[in-house]
Amino acid sequence: MSINPNWEKLLTNFSKLGIDELNKRQNDLDWLLAENGVTYNVYNDPNGLNRPWNLNIIPFIIDQKEWKTIEKGLQQRAHLLDLVLKDIYGKQELIKNGIVPSEIIFAHRGFLRPCHQIQYKTTQQLLIHSADLARGPDGRMWVVNDRTETPSGMGYSLENRFSVREVVPDFFKEINVKQPFGFFKDLNDLLINSASTNKENPTIVILTPGPHNETYFEHAYLSSFLGYPLVKGNDLVVRENKVWVKTLKGLIQVDVIYRRVDDAYSDPLELKGDSYLGVAGLLNVVRAQNVSIINPIGSGVLENPGLIPFMNSVCKYFLKEDLILPQIASWWCGQEKELKFVLENIKKFVVKPIDNTHREHIYFCEFLNDEEIEVLKQEILAKPYRYVAQEKISFSTAPNFTENSLEPRKVMCRTFAVAKEKSFSIMPGGLVRVASDRKKIRVSNQKGGTSKDFWVTNNTDNTLKKRQRYHWHHASANNFSGIENLPSNTAENLFWSGRYLARTLVTARYIRMVLNQVTNYEFNKRESDTESLHILYQSITHLTSIFPGFTGKNKEKAIENPLEEIAIVLFDKTQMGSLAHALSSFKNSYYSLRNLWSKDMWRVYDMLQKVWQDFDKEDHQNIPKITKLLDTMITKLIAFIGLIEESILVDQGLLLYFIGLQMEQAIMTIDKSRALLTISYDEDVEYEILESLLNSHESLNIYRYSFRSYLDVENVIKLILLDDSYSRSLKYQLNRIRRDISKLPKRTNDTASTSVEIAILKACKIIENAKASSLTKVDKNAFTRSELEELLASLSDLIHNTSLSLTDMYFNHSDEQIQLVNQNYTL
Repeated sequence: MSINPNWEKLLTNFSKLGIDELNKRQNDLDWLLAENGVTYNVYNDPNGLNRPWNLNIIPFIIDQKEWKTIEKGLQQRAHLLDLVLKDIYGKQELIKNGIVPSEIIFAHRGFLRPCHQIQYKTTQQLLIHSADLARGPDGRMWVVNDRTETPSGMGYSLENRFSVREVVPDFFKEINVKQPFGFFKDLNDLLINSASTNKENPTIVILTPGPHNETYFEHAYLSSFLGYPLVKGNDLVVRENKVWVKTLKGLIQVDVIYRRVDDAYSDPLELKGDSYLGVAGLLNVVRAQNVSIINPIGSGVLENPGLIPFMNSVCKYFLKEDLILPQIASWWCGQEKELKFVLENIKKFVVKPIDNTHREHIYFCEFLNDEEIEVLKQEILAKPYRYVAQEKISFSTAPNFTENSLEPRKVMCRTFAVAKEKSFSIMPGGLVRVASDRKKIRVSNQKGGTSKDFWVTNNTDNTLKKRQRYHWHHASANNFSGIENLPSNTAENLFWSGRYLARTLVTARYIRMVLNQVTNYEFNKRESDTESLHILYQSITHLTSIFPGFTGKNKEKAIENPLEEIAIVLFDKTQMGSLAHALSSFKNSYYSLRNLWSKDMWRVYDMLQKVWQDFDKEDHQNIPKITKLLDTMITKLIAFIGLIEESILVDQGLLLYFIGLQMEQAIMTIDKSRALLTISYDEDVEYEILESLLNSHESLNIYRYSFRSYLDVENVIKLILLDDSYSRSLKYQLNRIRRDISKLPKRTNDTASTSVEIAILKACKIIENAKASSLTKVDKNAFTRSELEELLASLSDLIHNTSLSLTDMYFNHSDEQIQLVNQNYTL
């Protein structure tokens, strides 16, 4: 048996490394992808939404000679589908001349009537095309599917190349592999040149459905790689028949939208009325040619296996030539002869609906029993025009490194084309997907498939040995380079990331302090320790607002088994004040901002998540193990906070993150102080309480250095609340919030204080005038420091009002979107 010459040199390099080294490198590759946060979201996955991306160490190879034919065929197909798209929403000559049956177009949910007769300024309408290829029985690459709505995979293919190159550079020895640098430059040029206006530097955004979308990693990855802001539908708004992005400063007109939101969800005004992913009125802006959308809304109609039986006729009609790339043999059931043939031979076929917009089932008929076959036949007979039968062919396999050996797995190759002048630029390579098992027929990431790096090689081409670099044209400079241009969703997520991080860190430190006090009590058993411990238990409830907790009628029961209540505070993510809830909330904001985070931040975050998720539920009542967990979590959180300050520019939104961080720290400083300082206790108890407060605040050593005295309420108040030079004091935090808010963009030219500044300015003035000697006074017969309580309560309200004003001014996404006409058509 001979070895394919394309693989011979790779196998030589492979054998030089040896099995043990390859195992190690595969593990290194898995680790690198996990550390870099490369994920693919799998819906309803019991293991969680963000599944690590799987990349096999052995690449897939095609020689340049074969690739030239494939490339030419892909350019032809992209050009042909562009003509089909123009015809479907234009003259509809294919239907009028009987080339394509009308049912194939009009019964496809991707055909959107509101898009009919829309005119575009670009030469091509289909600007990005993706084709799924597989090697057929004749040895040639066959077209299996077309992807035109929101083609995915470009970002994953790029990450595959970077990862393989980093982990196994040995594989590339004496093998010339074409790089995708030129293709991504063409993609960037496409985005710039597609602008409906002739701006030298158009405003370009990438529209994502959000972090729960299956390919969200890629949306964020391309945003970071290309340098364009990632926005959600509620970041954009239509005004004066133009699209605007909502920023901290106000509205900025958008010229180009690289769309990753499905067609029907793009405009709730004219399309899917209950969509919160799109922009109301977007289609009308497209009609007015005031914005360019890539790909245009309505292009999903081309993702249509019903077209495949007619594509060669379409090619002859438009181009007067045959298809270069063969297609999978297909029979549309809307024709009487074909319907009869399919029903008589159904066991031989794979049956598909003509569209998959609702993730309809695909039937591999050879695996169906007689009853299931009969049900399928009845479905086809009820609406024959909705179904296509395709020949079941045994696609070829490629070697996959699995469990110390190479084994054959079925593969599917996704290729990418972008419009360039009057033709299409083809990525050299693409995304290779591999079946999850050697016996599996279907290749799908949602079904657990893996991936491969895709090599196009030419060992006789010396030009491939030159180092290639990414180089964007100067006109692609980011318009969103100042904080005033920060999209409002990004700003809001940065603000809440700061708040959730602070809440997580302060809660973890506080619970750790209480657990240490519990341990000390087990050794000492002093009466003052018992009282102070009960006070600390109650303070947990007041700090987290998880009632009844250690208060009210539940108090005695909770104190009998305090670890049970503390476990709720730590691990029950359904409780809003719990540590688990804060971590979960931070995770949501974190994934929404993943295009801003550095790789080091991903690594620290991944370690943080792993430590938390791996903690055994059986240890929820084990104080030493919980304390060790909190120690590790606190260390990772501090490292992450430090990396944020290193990795994000102020103009990228660091200012909003700091405002959120300081605001939450200030709120929790107030809550701790209200719980522990506003009531006067006996001397021994008060000493324990003050020491506990300083410990939770990481301020005991600072106190000793500053005052060199016995713990005293007045000095503690001076340090924790009133010191204007200590970064953890309330006064410092409030002044920092005031300074940072004053740097936020003003919505008007008025230099007077904005509504956001009014409450925080008042808070700073109140604390500036506060005196520790007055705040320590205890009311007669009441044992309370009412002046201190009033001060803290008023400051808490002012911070809350500041947060509300900040939200109203900068983070308001509440524009209601109502559909004017029902667009739900019965098919």
